[in-house]
Amino acid sequence: MTHVVVDALMPTYARYPVTFVRGQGTRLFDETGRVYLDFAAGIAVAQIGHAHPRWVEAVAGQAARLAHVSNLFSTEPQAALAERLTALAGWGQAFFCNSGAEANEAALKLARKATGRPRFVAAAGGFHGRTFATLAATGQPHKHQPFQPMPPWFTHVPYGDAEALEQAVGTDTAAVILEPVLGEGGVIPAPPGYLAAARGICDAAGALLILDEVQTGVGRCGAWFAHPLHDVRPDVMTLAKALGGGLPIGACLSRPEVAFGPGDHASTFGGNPVVCVGALTVLDVIEDEGLVDNAARQGERMMAGLRRLGHDAVADVRGAGLLAGVELVEGLAARDVVLAALGRGLVLTEAGPGVVRFTPPLTATDEDVDRAVSRFGDALEVAA
Repeated sequence: MTHVVVDALMPTYARYPVTFVRGQGTRLFDETGRVYLDFAAGIAVAQIGHAHPRWVEAVAGQAARLAHVSNLFSTEPQAALAERLTALAGWGQAFFCNSGAEANEAALKLARKATGRPRFVAAAGGFHGRTFATLAATGQPHKHQPFQPMPPWFTHVPYGDAEALEQAVGTDTAAVILEPVLGEGGVIPAPPGYLAAARGICDAAGALLILDEVQTGVGRCGAWFAHPLHDVRPDVMTLAKALGGGLPIGACLSRPEVAFGPGDHASTFGGNPVVCVGALTVLDVIEDEGLVDNAARQGERMMAGLRRLGHDAVADVRGAGLLAGVELVEGLAARDVVLAALGRGLVLTEAGPGVVRFTPPLTATDEDVDRAVSRFGDALEVAA
């Protein structure tokens, strides 16, 4: 394995030691031609796999027709994507931007405007982005330290603790923002009844409920979105990652009565025709190839396989659909296991210092899953 080090780039990433040059389906190829099984998918982005021919053709065709005109004008792909997303969700109006952080910024602004209240409640361990407001919403203090003072509008409570949430929400709370599964915080699913309790707490206080589905949405958890699995409807939902199939897009869906008006918010590139066609094609492929059901089925297979490993280095296996986390025993670093897996041709990521995260494309097959579990078991033997 080799990787390119470029002095002209800011060293903001602790990059893994490989340079990828091509992707096809669930496979990645480095500059030497070595093949890797991709169970990271660009951090839950390549939902339909790499270089899906329908996606490539649609994006290239739109780029040849019209790439950008700004949001001062309407385009057919953006209108079609808004209608498609709100139909899948069964509610809402859409605002398009370029990332999950931007979608969450929009959600926070919506709540402030709709309620006129100053404060927000979020979860310890949650992750919502790297801008100042979304970083302040992120319940990971070590990420705050270099940038203090942070905006003081956020109270963090233990994830899954409905009583603590109720105590923190008051008449000055604009919104509660939560992930249905903590992604970067260790792949921790919401306990049964927790999101429903959050809905009731927000309703009683007149606050909005924002659900950050940036990592859990677009079929990842075995449903189009994770929140219906909890029989809950938020006031605002945010999406990004998988939506564009690799192109940068974020979406903020809200109930119409709390939506932005003219001049409230904007994005020069948000929802441009190329990324919207890419997103529409992602949704088409997921639907036509039955990938939501496949995510549920393969997710069960993957977690069952990981549990059957029975390795002493594994403390827990948890997740939802094809979003899984393997918590390691104390003293074993997730990065060491991820590097060992990479050496065996399996691409994974870390979800905190002690959790290895699995987020393969939704196109993963039985053979892919079984091979990934086997290679992960080999990696544990080396790293433990």
